[in-house]
Amino acid sequence: MKNRLLACPLAAATALALAGCGLLPGTGGQTRTVDIWLMRDSVSDDFLNRFTEAYEDEHGDVELNVTIQDWTGIGKKVIEAIKGGGGPDLIEVGNTQVAQYADTDRLFDLTLESVRDLGGEDWLPGLAEPGSVGGSQYGIPWYAANRIVIYNKDLFAAAGVDGPPATRAEWLDVTEKLNRQGSQGIYLAGQDWYTLAGFIWDEGGELAVDDGGVWTGTLDSPAALRGMDFYKELQSLGSGPKDADEQNPPQAEVFARGDVAQIVAVPSAVAAILKANPALEGKLGYFPIPGKKAGTPCAVFTGGSDLIIPENAPDRAAALDVVKALAGEKWQTELARAMGYVPNKKSLASVVSGQEATAAMAAGAANGRATPNSPQWASVEGDNPIKPFMTAVLEGENAEKAARAASEAITDTLAE
Repeated sequence: MKNRLLACPLAAATALALAGCGLLPGTGGQTRTVDIWLMRDSVSDDFLNRFTEAYEDEHGDVELNVTIQDWTGIGKKVIEAIKGGGGPDLIEVGNTQVAQYADTDRLFDLTLESVRDLGGEDWLPGLAEPGSVGGSQYGIPWYAANRIVIYNKDLFAAAGVDGPPATRAEWLDVTEKLNRQGSQGIYLAGQDWYTLAGFIWDEGGELAVDDGGVWTGTLDSPAALRGMDFYKELQSLGSGPKDADEQNPPQAEVFARGDVAQIVAVPSAVAAILKANPALEGKLGYFPIPGKKAGTPCAVFTGGSDLIIPENAPDRAAALDVVKALAGEKWQTELARAMGYVPNKKSLASVVSGQEATAAMAAGAANGRATPNSPQWASVEGDNPIKPFMTAVLEGENAEKAARAASEAITDTLAE
C-alpha cells in the first residue's frame, strides 16, 4: 500500500464518497492523488484500508488521500469547497443534501456516466432521486439505510403471534393482540415524522410538491391525511409520548426494558438495545414495514449517502474511476456485508440475504423514497412543522386544520 494520509481515524456506521467525470487526461506517468472527503463513522478502518490497498495496487499511478469530516457544520464547509478552487476531488454527502449543493451550479453533471457506466437504471430510488436535480444526475448512490420493524420474539410467542404480518391491516390486528397484559404492542413516539412520511407516500400523498419550481406543502391532501390516520391508529396501540420524537427518550432504551413488542427503527438500534439489555440476544426479529398489499412493503424514507464531484475537482477522471469501483458490485457487496448497509442497486439485495436485519432493510429499500428535493428542505427540518402537526392530531385536534397550518409553514419555508 502506498503511503497516504488518513487525516482522521474512522469508526463504523454510515458512508463513503467519491465520483468523477472522465474528461481530463492523465498526468503522463506521474502519481495522481485523488483527494476524498468522507464523513465520520462512514466506514470502518478495515474496509477503507482494504479498499485503498486494493485500488492502489490495481492503479499504480494513483494514491487516495482521505480526509474525515464531521457532519456538524458540513453544509457550509462543502459549499465553500465547491465554490473555491483546488479540490477536493470527491465528496460524500447525505443523499438529501445533493439539491442544496447542486443549487450552487458548481457540481459536475454525471448523467452520462450514470447511464453509460454505472447502471443507474437499477439504483435504489431513495438514493437516485435526490441525486437528480433539474434532470441531471449530480449524486452517485453509494449506500442506503432505512427503518424496519424490530420485534421481541418472546412477546410475539406469548401473544400467540406466529410471525410477521404481511399487510398494514394485519399489522394493526397483530399489534392490538400484543398490546395487553402489561406489554406495549408497539412503542411509537408521536413525532416520528420519518415513519409518518412512509405512510403518507404509501397512500399516494406527498410532504410537498414542486410545480415549475414553486414548492407547496401538501400535508392537508386527502392522501396525506389518510397516512396520518393510520399513524394515529398504530400509535395508540402502545404508550409512546404524543409530544416527543423517537430520541426523547431513546426508543432503543425503552424497547430494551423487555415489555415493548415492536419499534420502528434502523437496524443500528440493535446494538443499543443489546447494550442496555444483553438478555435480549437471540430474541429479536425483523421485518419490513408492511404495506397495504401483501408482498409490497410500505414506502419508507431512505437515508444514506451519495457521492459528488465538484466542477473544480483537480482530477475528475481519476475520481470517476474510484467511483466506478466503489459503486460496482464487488465493493458494494463488501461494504454491505461489512457495515450492514443496503447496496445501491436493487439487484444486489441478495448479497445481504444471510443478515436478517439488513435483508429486511433491503426489502423495504426497494420501495424507498427521499424527502422533497428542494434546496430549502433542510430549513424545513430545522424548525420542523410536521412534528407539532402530528402532536396536535394525536391529542385530538382537528386533523385538516392542523395539516393546513403545517402545510402553509412548509410552503413559506421552501419559498425562502
